[in-house]
Amino acid sequence: MLGRFMSTRFRTVLFDLDGTLVDQFNAIYRCHVYAMRQRGLPEPSFAQVREAVGGGLETAIARLAGQENIAALLPLFIEHWNATNLQDVKLLPGALELISALTAAGIRCAVLTNKRGQAAREVYAYLKLTPHLAGIFGANDTPWVKPEPQFMQHALNALDSEPRSACLVGDSPYDLAAAQNSGIAFFGVTTGTHTETELRAAGATDIGPDLASLTASLLA
Repeated sequence: MLGRFMSTRFRTVLFDLDGTLVDQFNAIYRCHVYAMRQRGLPEPSFAQVREAVGGGLETAIARLAGQENIAALLPLFIEHWNATNLQDVKLLPGALELISALTAAGIRCAVLTNKRGQAAREVYAYLKLTPHLAGIFGANDTPWVKPEPQFMQHALNALDSEPRSACLVGDSPYDLAAAQNSGIAFFGVTTGTHTETELRAAGATDIGPDLASLTASLLA
């Protein structure tokens, strides 16, 4: 085990959640529609919701309904989320296999997400992934969110890791910016909110169509 650990480039691999490890977009969409319907606001399309997420719940609400509606819509979203969010959540293909391969190589895996930390931990407990992770860091756990470098540094400190031996896997420019702002490597996947063209336009260079395609690079 030690020999494999010492031969790997990374000691720590951080993952984004939605669109990277987990597909929970139906629940996200359902809760935004519910909240806006309760306030008599125009309901967003599924595509509009996908485009709005990534920067945290408040940011998504502001993009969909305006900054002035955050205070009214936030508790409605959370109310419906708590009641329905686990109805159709699922792991994306290759997620468990990749995390298992990394941990078998002595590499710590953790989650860094702009989803509320409590909600992220609930999802992972439901999917029985928590034992495979060294940490789950989400919004409201600290004063920061991605791409603020303090959020990444908080996670790295908690994991006893350094930027030079860590990387982030994600599906959005928020994830890329979080990695860039912290001086760590970034690997993109196109299973979430952005295409390869969009990720490359934002500055990403290492991009795969799914998690399985990154295995060799992360274990190199």
